[in-house]
Formats: sequence, structure tokens, C-alpha cells
Amino acid sequence: MPHSRRIGAEAENLAAQHLRDKGFIIVKRNYATDDGEIDIIALDGETLVFVEVKYRKEGSWQTPEESVSPAKRKRLWKAAEQYLAEVVGRERDMRFDVVAIRGSEVRHYVDAFRPSP
Repeated sequence: MPHSRRIGAEAENLAAQHLRDKGFIIVKRNYATDDGEIDIIALDGETLVFVEVKYRKEGSWQTPEESVSPAKRKRLWKAAEQYLAEVVGRERDMRFDVVAIRGSEVRHYVDAFRPSP
């Protein structure tokens, strides 16, 4: 596995463990559509949570949070819509979280953004 993919997989594993430790149930990882990919789909109680995982090494000029651009948010929303239509088959309570990892520090942003109309 190439170095950057391995680091990404390790960050996603760390994020998934963080979520499990907080009581989330992991439903799916790496859900891919033509529009984009959702790193982790989880349940927080009855709420379906679409989680974007971002990693940056120590000393990076950009924080992981800053890398979730409006264009990325739009792709996540489209992928979430497709997941709801294909897998869930109905509307339900949902939100978008971001798990930002910098070095070994994990920061979890609950309800980090809302889709733009």
C-alpha cells in the first residue's frame, strides 16, 4: 500500500476507534459514489452520522479542519443523499461530523457543517 494511503487508513482506524469509544456504532466505512466518498458512516443513538476524517502531520501549514472545503462539503452531501436513497430508503435524522487528526491529537467536531441549498 502506498505511504499516503497507509497513513489515511491509519487515520480512519484511529477515528473509528475514537467514535466507538464515544458509543457510536460504525455502520459502513469508505462508502464510495461517483460524486465522492464518505469515510465513516455511524449511528449516534438514532442519528445517522456521516463522518469526514482529515489528517495532517505536525507542522503542516493547514489544519485538518481547514481542508474540508465548500466543494468537499458538497460532494459529501451528494454522497450522503445517495446513501440515504440506496441503503436507508427514507429520510432520517442525520448530521455531518469531522474528525480532525494532527499528529496524535484527535479532535471531533459534532454537527460540523450543514449542506448548502
